[in-house]
Amino acid sequence: MKVLFTANIPSPYRIEFFNELSKYCELTVLFERNDAKDRNNEWLSNREITFEMKYLKGIKVGNETAFCPEILKYLKKKKYDIIVIGGYSTPTGMYAIQYLKNHKVNFILNCDGGIIKNDSKIKYKIKKHFISSATKWISSGNKASEYLEYYGAKRSDIYEYPFTSIREKDIIDKKLSTTEKEKLKEELGIEEKSIVLAVGQFIPRKGFDVLIKSSQYMQKEIGIYIIGGRATEEYINLKSSLQAENIHFLDFKRKVEIEKYYKVADIFVLPTREDIWGLVINEAMGYGLPVITTNQCVAGLELIEDEKNGYIVSVDNEKELAEKITKIIDDNPFDIEKMAGNNIRKIKKYTIEAMAKKHKDIFDQILKKENLV
Repeated sequence: MKVLFTANIPSPYRIEFFNELSKYCELTVLFERNDAKDRNNEWLSNREITFEMKYLKGIKVGNETAFCPEILKYLKKKKYDIIVIGGYSTPTGMYAIQYLKNHKVNFILNCDGGIIKNDSKIKYKIKKHFISSATKWISSGNKASEYLEYYGAKRSDIYEYPFTSIREKDIIDKKLSTTEKEKLKEELGIEEKSIVLAVGQFIPRKGFDVLIKSSQYMQKEIGIYIIGGRATEEYINLKSSLQAENIHFLDFKRKVEIEKYYKVADIFVLPTREDIWGLVINEAMGYGLPVITTNQCVAGLELIEDEKNGYIVSVDNEKELAEKITKIIDDNPFDIEKMAGNNIRKIKKYTIEAMAKKHKDIFDQILKKENLV
């Protein structure tokens, strides 16, 4: 089976996924660009490649996309059994979709997630035009499927897969013992009794200002560690105005470094104002952390159930966020361990290996339905 897949940038988790997918098919991946303006260079690290990878020539647009007319050179070859367009909202993705639609070529549109908004009429029509032009769709779960259907996809032709960035080996068997945890906290220079961890870029969309504000409603012995780059002046000033010495901003860290913080943390928080998925949720669950996120995080809506493995809170509500953090920390250890166990069991279904295998099964189903095999 020959598969052509398009994507905007070679982020580490995509390379891991494509490497795994290439075990099941002859895979070619076209990337719009090899960098991202808003990402640390270490994030786009070199990895071993087991598939055919091509960087398209084009004009860079925004932080992570480009317009690459060169994509037509590959679409015109007509040698692929499966064509997957990795996104409908990039200039190259739109260009490819329009070409395939005009030439009546079957293709699959991939959707990692989506949040239905009150779009203007013109924006709705544009989204619907490109989304509904596909022959089939693959989505990260129920919320993404609802999103696709809203913009014209046929529900019977939507196939769901477990979206993730972690491998089976990344999921812990059990949490650290109290002694092991205290030793690791000492190594990291952490003095607070309880630890809240947040990971992501210091941009308004991630809502870290809400997490900082929530600290005023919590005990100072709860340390809040936000990892993901250099904090902007806005966050530094907010911390200073609240005299919140228990809030710590940490620069970008490699996987081997950041996993130590996951291991010593008690809770993971993503107070996002909007995330069409939020892969850090998967990562935190892999470490057995209770997760608190918002009702605008698709990963949270798909994976988190109140009281079972975390909480969903309202956007921009620092009091509610503080209440849920405090509730988990003040709960008895049995309940926290129960949440940890629930997350580890659930996330075992969301691995790179499972995602690749599901894609292979979906491709087989589609080819069989189209009588091509």
